[in-house]
Amino acid sequence: MPEILLASNNRGKLKEIQALVRGAAFTLVTPEMLGIQLDVPEDGATYAENAALKALAYARASQMVTLADDSGLEVDCLAGEPGLHSARYAPLPGATDADRRAYLLNKLAWQPRPWTARFRCTVALGMPDGQVHFAQGVCEGEIIPQERGHNGFGYDPIFLLPSLGRTMAELSMKQKNRLSHRARAVRAALPDIYHLLGIAP
Repeated sequence: MPEILLASNNRGKLKEIQALVRGAAFTLVTPEMLGIQLDVPEDGATYAENAALKALAYARASQMVTLADDSGLEVDCLAGEPGLHSARYAPLPGATDADRRAYLLNKLAWQPRPWTARFRCTVALGMPDGQVHFAQGVCEGEIIPQERGHNGFGYDPIFLLPSLGRTMAELSMKQKNRLSHRARAVRAALPDIYHLLGIAP
């Protein structure tokens, strides 16, 4: 079965994307499985630039079709913060996801609610020859001050989906993979994945 490389060893992300492509006519592998170690600076000015930097670096190192993504949380009353810096938002060495959530909530404490926000994701499919294909996904919601749920990672426990009355971390994997920004971006990328692998869906 053809393989595609996921340019990440993030276990939460791997679990989500594996669930999304379960039953597909290709297999997802990680850099760790291939013994590849790269430190790719994510210094692009957009999600697409950061995703492309990772996808191309790993595609060239592995000589495989490579999927990379960059995503962020955009809070309207903070002018789109943390955005591109979502994974590095808390100004603490070795900050955890909990540290980042606490830092965000501290910044929001004096702002009137609702704290409308969205998760945005761009997927890049990189080829060893330098080709890049993109797909995007967005999930609208709002930030709440109390953490709820244990099924997600990152900002999921404070990201509420008003239509469901649940946070992203309170959703099952099946529900999350219908609604999340990453799920929407990966699904949008599937036709290009099949095309680049030269296989039928």
